[in-house]
Order: sequence, then C-alpha cells, then structure tokens
Amino acid sequence: MSVQAILLPVFVQIALTFAVLFRLGTVRLRAVRAGSVARERVMIDDSGWPAEVRQASNCFRNQFELPVLFYALVALALITRQADGVFVVLAWVFVLSRIVHAVVHVTTNELRWRFPSYMVGVVVLAAMWILFALAILIAPALP
Repeated sequence: MSVQAILLPVFVQIALTFAVLFRLGTVRLRAVRAGSVARERVMIDDSGWPAEVRQASNCFRNQFELPVLFYALVALALITRQADGVFVVLAWVFVLSRIVHAVVHVTTNELRWRFPSYMVGVVVLAAMWILFALAILIAPALP
C-alpha cells in the first residue's frame, strides 16, 4: 500500500476534527451574542453553556478519545510496514463511522443512531489493533 492510501483516512479524520471545532466555535459565538452564557460558570466548567454548545463541545472532546488510538496505530503500521489493503479498508470504515457519529452528535444527537456508529468504530478499531498485534507477533523480527 502507498503511504498516501494509508494516510488519507487520517487526513479525513483530522479534517473532521477541525470541522467539529469550527462548529463548536460557531455555536459558542452564537450563544455569547445571544447572551445565553453564564460567564462565571463557564470559567469553571461547561455547565454555563447552553445545551447546543455542550453537545458540540462533547463531540469535539470525543475526537480525542478513540481517534488517538487510531492515529497511534496508523503510525505504528507505517513504521513496521504492516498496513495492507485490509488495513486501509478498515481505516476507512473507522473514519466513516466517526463521521456518522459526529454528524449525529452535533445534529439530532439521537442515541439510537449515535451509539451504533460509535460501536462500529470501536469494533473496527479493536479488530485493526488485534490484526496488527498478530502480524507483529507472528512476523519474523524486523532488521
């Protein structure tokens, strides 16, 4: 697999993170302009923000949970040359699940859609880590 094919899902995941960040900035600015922010509470925690802002904030925070394991795995797979076609397909499934999860999270926030999309990502990422670990443990030693 080419480096570009392996890294393209990473670039899309990073673009998603920035898109969610820009969404968060937009809803925060709108809330501040509307005067619906309890400024003294916001300095301590998120409870001073309106629900729409907390929802976008939770989605943004979520971009630094599972995806961190994805980024580490891609870097390790590149270094050890363990990223094959199956790896790239699974990487795309993971990223697509993250996109669906984020879209649901910042729009309807409907758990019956959000949770399954999250779990698809969890299962795919776990499978990727298991396949990677097996490939490393079974492969001959690297020079």
